[in-house]
Amino acid sequence: MNEVKWTGGVEHWTRKGDIRLFLWQKKASSRVPHAGTVFFVHGSSMASQPTFDLHVPGRPYSSAMDWFSDQGFDTWTMDNEGYGRSDKQREINFDISNGADDLAVGSQYVLQQTGAGKLLMYGISSGALKAALFAQRHPERVAKLALDAFVWTGEGSPTLEQRRKKLPEFLARNRRPIDRAFVHSIFQRDHPGTADEATVNAFADAILTLDDSMPTGTYVDMCSRLPLLDPKKITVPSIILRGEHDGIASLQDLIEFFKLLPNMNKQFSVMAGISHASFQQKNYMMVYRILHSFFTLPEPAYRG
Repeated sequence: MNEVKWTGGVEHWTRKGDIRLFLWQKKASSRVPHAGTVFFVHGSSMASQPTFDLHVPGRPYSSAMDWFSDQGFDTWTMDNEGYGRSDKQREINFDISNGADDLAVGSQYVLQQTGAGKLLMYGISSGALKAALFAQRHPERVAKLALDAFVWTGEGSPTLEQRRKKLPEFLARNRRPIDRAFVHSIFQRDHPGTADEATVNAFADAILTLDDSMPTGTYVDMCSRLPLLDPKKITVPSIILRGEHDGIASLQDLIEFFKLLPNMNKQFSVMAGISHASFQQKNYMMVYRILHSFFTLPEPAYRG
């Protein structure tokens, strides 16, 4: 394994009671107009920097943070409790609600540091569930919400059907081991070939530099406690990003959630050639462009 170091950003720390939480910032480019403040939320099986600040030789802008900062966005991400550089010592499984609590603390810190009025929130996989639950609890802090690789009830999900077979193992412990083979399995389970080998290897190096195990709480929640959200209570402008080949949720499950979102400033985007980990796919630049378009779309001038 090649140990990975992260550069070009600013390290921050905040506290949730006695718990230290790590945040990573890449500032907006001064060469373009300021476009807003983005808060990226990671998923179940990797910390924040591997997901959003990845570097792969010969693959431009593997770091979503670099691309968005060059478009004028102040970019932030945070390791949830139990992941990466954040504290891991509590004897709990660090579930989705706990992750939303982290976002409440982290978002307050970012708003204070930047002076931003509201945040552009992006979450992927269980990070989408955390971001959505946070937006349900704190709509006043969210300008727009992007939910990628999202699942609502879990009905019709082939990924969760397979994962439920291991639910007794997840319930029996607070952490599950991960290794390089596990990282590769993320890209094999839905539609092999949507990510290139060099990117998957770099992603594995980055993930394993920070962690050799992951909390079980998000898996337990996604296998046995869905739905965790009430779409009627998510009142902010929202986009659902659905990978064409992603097995985490059925298309019908996501459409039913989308129909119930009360804010009519909403979008649903199916991303061609994408499976689960969209920023590590061959079509990753398409994902950036869709997200950028949503984040920069002006507010409606007329509401009939």
